[in-house]
Amino acid sequence: MPEPRAIQMEDIRNLADIRIFVDAFYDKVKRDPQIGPVFFAAIGNNWQPHLDRLYAFWDSVLFSSPGFSGNPFAKHIGLPITQVHFDKWLLLFSQTIDAHFAGPTAQEAKNRAELIAKVFVSRLEFMRAKQADHIG
Repeated sequence: MPEPRAIQMEDIRNLADIRIFVDAFYDKVKRDPQIGPVFFAAIGNNWQPHLDRLYAFWDSVLFSSPGFSGNPFAKHIGLPITQVHFDKWLLLFSQTIDAHFAGPTAQEAKNRAELIAKVFVSRLEFMRAKQADHIG
């Protein structure tokens, strides 16, 4: 009996692929008991505008496409998030990419997500420490 062939996954190639991973990722986020409530508190039930911005964001990050403008970090400043939340975000993101894609662009998406998380955590911790210094 012949061995079953491994399914060869494709790399992220375009905006349609970005929509696949963004939608699948946020489906996981919505169900996650740790980070889901943070997103629902910030977004409510009006997810489509957020998803549309994320499609444009990742298209810009991965393919240098025009269409995204804004300051993603600023949207996170007031949220009750810590390293633990970003760790979960990264885990779900990597699982989502790995479930749908394989290749250099898929790896780049995971690398960029990790870098974004590190920068956001570092900046948030710095801002909170600075604010604590002014209060204390």
